[in-house]
Amino acid sequence: MRLTSVRKSTLALIFSGMSAACIPGVQAADKALLDILVENGVITQVQYESLMKKKSLSSQDIFAPADQPAKPAAQDVKVEDLGVYGLPQQTELAIADAVTRELEAASPVIAEHGSKGFRFATRDGNWETNLQWRGQFRYTNPTGSDPRQLEDFEDNENSNFDTRRLRMKIGGHGFQPWLKYYFEVDLQPTADVDADLRGGGARVIDWRVDVAKWDWLGLRLGQWKVDLNRERGDSSGRQQFVERSIVNRIFTIDRQIGVQLRGRLFKGTPADIRYYGGVFNGEGRGTYNESNEHMVMGRVQWNFMGRDLSWRQTDVEYTEKPTGSLAFATASTDGPCTRWSSSGCGNLDGFSRSYLAGDEQYEIDQWVQEFAFKYRGLSLQQEYHRKDIDDTVLDISNELTGYYAQAGYFFHHLIPAVPAPLELAIRYAYVEEPNEVDRLFDNEREEFTVAANWFFSGHNNKITLDYSYLTLDDGLVGVDDAESRIRLQWDVSF
Repeated sequence: MRLTSVRKSTLALIFSGMSAACIPGVQAADKALLDILVENGVITQVQYESLMKKKSLSSQDIFAPADQPAKPAAQDVKVEDLGVYGLPQQTELAIADAVTRELEAASPVIAEHGSKGFRFATRDGNWETNLQWRGQFRYTNPTGSDPRQLEDFEDNENSNFDTRRLRMKIGGHGFQPWLKYYFEVDLQPTADVDADLRGGGARVIDWRVDVAKWDWLGLRLGQWKVDLNRERGDSSGRQQFVERSIVNRIFTIDRQIGVQLRGRLFKGTPADIRYYGGVFNGEGRGTYNESNEHMVMGRVQWNFMGRDLSWRQTDVEYTEKPTGSLAFATASTDGPCTRWSSSGCGNLDGFSRSYLAGDEQYEIDQWVQEFAFKYRGLSLQQEYHRKDIDDTVLDISNELTGYYAQAGYFFHHLIPAVPAPLELAIRYAYVEEPNEVDRLFDNEREEFTVAANWFFSGHNNKITLDYSYLTLDDGLVGVDDAESRIRLQWDVSF
């Protein structure tokens, strides 16, 4: 048996202190050590009382039987059984463990690594910080984004390696466990969530503070992905596929600056409900609101089995009891944007900002219905979206529709021969984008995607391979097209 470096350091400290204890009477450091040893059962109370009377203390005094004089260690045990410091190995280990536990208990700070990265916390529970780094390393062929127009399907052959996301996450709480904070820095060049990189530098994409003293009522303020729907709310590091569906770009309201009330009512009952209601600038990440208008949103989520479902895809945790949710949400705003992304405010294809209209050109109302379910390796997720865009300059309305459904399963639970870390998944998505503004297109798009996930350590270390068949039907010119795409990604958090 070999001692670890920590135990060796502990023992060295102990015995160097003991060898220096040569002045009359037991010293304070020796007494502290004896207190630890008797507490942990290494020595008896009789030995403790006897040793406290000695003028000087040595290791052989400590390990001698209480009613016999000390004997050299070599006469008690075989030489090959002795530890680093000439004592029986088991005895040295017991001393090291006992002292280590005492030192850890006396330290005011806890330092460890967990699912949220490196954790530093005070023992009173009032302060905590988690630090985590995450990267996505991706290969795509022939395109890294979703083709949306006919020209995107033509002359679009390339093979590309990309560090898709490089993030630093810092979160925790301060003063009280219910006063929480979080911020996230993106170290990648600026990019839309489903588009190629467009240059730029590091940026703070999330920063928020939560006052969460009660389950039934909480307050969040800052900038974050508004809790409208699961697909966008799920972290990019907690996805079932390499990237979100073609629905996401059209209907997400993404990150906004504002305030929100949120809570959970009737917890653990068939009426278990989560609610969200907020007011935001409405112009996306890091943008000052130049008008008097705001984005308002609301979401009601029914946990119909009395159990809450976390916002992360796949059932890698193997949910023992069936758990599901049904939700409805809505959002509305007046402003210059018709879409939002991690890059901020922007416009959908065919829409552009008219500065003659000021900052309230588009009136947008949208809603979503959502369902999610997990049970013993099976995961299901579905969303249906509607979005109305009214152009106040041209007095024209557009109604966009989109939906997706996906499922995944760890077949090891059904067929033991299948490797346990392997999950297989499938997704179908549909988007209809009629454009009455400039009549440039009238598109219907579909996505068929299959994926295989291999989880080394849950979502914190996984490889995803997916294949997509993407189609487009341009109703304006009566032409359709299709394209296949393959993506391979390693997503890892430290």
